[in-house]
Amino acid sequence: MGFRKRKRVPFRSAGELDAMAAAGAVVGAALVAVRAASKPGVSTLDLDEVAETVIREAGAVPSFKGYHGFPGSICSSVNEVVVHGIPSADVVLAEGDLVSIDCGAVLDGWHGDSAWTFGVGELSQADAELSEATRLSMEAGIAAMVDGARLTDISHAIELGTRAAEKRFGRPFGIVDGYGGHGIGREMHMDPFLANEGEPGKGPLLVIGSTLAIEPMLTLGTVDTTVLGDDWTVVTDDGSRAAHWEHTVAVTADGPRILTPRPH
Repeated sequence: MGFRKRKRVPFRSAGELDAMAAAGAVVGAALVAVRAASKPGVSTLDLDEVAETVIREAGAVPSFKGYHGFPGSICSSVNEVVVHGIPSADVVLAEGDLVSIDCGAVLDGWHGDSAWTFGVGELSQADAELSEATRLSMEAGIAAMVDGARLTDISHAIELGTRAAEKRFGRPFGIVDGYGGHGIGREMHMDPFLANEGEPGKGPLLVIGSTLAIEPMLTLGTVDTTVLGDDWTVVTDDGSRAAHWEHTVAVTADGPRILTPRPH
């Protein structure tokens, strides 16, 4: 009798996960350096140079630079920009800005991809809660990265994380429509696509060594976005602020392993 082998989320050996973690550590260091440099009066192009320097000095290559023509080493998305903001000398940070930085590096052929959101100086309560809700949603998705889970179990966990944050903070959050996480390894973006909401129990199986980039994007308003004329910058349709958190994560026998750790 014949049977169909169940599809699995691509997986790596223990040694390959260590190689991915080495790339991920470079990304983490670049993000920490960018956050430290994010002060009023600093442009997002300045931040891009900080990230690229950290990545290249570590012997890695910025995976975003030149990716489908993208000009930067980071995506720098400020306030109502959700993702894929192009670093620019014309975008100058000001007190109270909500900044999302997405960064990727390739080291010895393996990719790390991570993002976080932070404030320039003091954030408004709404913006601080938005960023924290997004982080908590990511953490909920990471916790679902276990052997034997199905892909949409993670999507569902992220969605539940967002709903729990809504209860905690007493405000609604928009789960940005059409964007999500992805497989990652020797390429930055690989199948499968990982939605940030949905029903559990569907899609390929997670096995030990499976790797995914988990990246919720939330807004203080709409779920709808538009890509600007530069073909990259994604903005909220209602001008509400957005946050974006991401880690590259692996399934292990001991539970989820974050492959993009950040030095404190």
